[in-house]
Amino acid sequence: MYRKYGKRILDILLSLVILVILSPVLLVVALCVRVKLGSPVLFSQERPGLHEKIFTLYKFRTMTDEKDAQGKLLPDKDRLTSFGKFLRASSLDELPEFLNILKGDMSFIGPRPLLVSYLPYYTKEESLRHTVRPGLTGLAQVSGRNFLDWDRRLAKDVEYVKGLSFAMDMRVILLTVKVVLGKSDVAEDTNQAEGNFAQIRKERLERTGKLEK
Repeated sequence: MYRKYGKRILDILLSLVILVILSPVLLVVALCVRVKLGSPVLFSQERPGLHEKIFTLYKFRTMTDEKDAQGKLLPDKDRLTSFGKFLRASSLDELPEFLNILKGDMSFIGPRPLLVSYLPYYTKEESLRHTVRPGLTGLAQVSGRNFLDWDRRLAKDVEYVKGLSFAMDMRVILLTVKVVLGKSDVAEDTNQAEGNFAQIRKERLERTGKLEK
């Protein structure tokens, strides 16, 4: 009952209340981002959601648009300012995702939505992560955030899907508060923290001959 109805009802009610209460915070952060990092204020990117349906995820931007002499964007670490680091460490950059939750693209708790380009590289077991809505936070994030290797991170996603319950969600919420307040396991360079997912999975394919689909 919770998985089918209760979870979505709670998502709608809580996201609506939070958006109203935090509207002043959203406005202040948006203004600061505009002044310190430029426009657009929001970073948007397509991600796969429930049943791999593509949606647009929103965050506050945390990097500048600085480019090199050839007009190419500088590496993340060179574009990430101290203000951007603060937004990530405090998770304030995630606040616009409450809109995604209200719309039904996401849930408060669930596997984090990864890149669309990763879809061909999941095993059959790992693809279970797309049988629930992706989350603002998840079991993998409170178990190591960006510093779990891919196999362990995706295994945590599957563990969450198989054990999804109200008790599980409450556990993840409490652990999320602990992680955020501790400001631990926050990656400054997301490319470095995540590694090259596609390359890792291609190597697995070459080694095993298949991705166990």
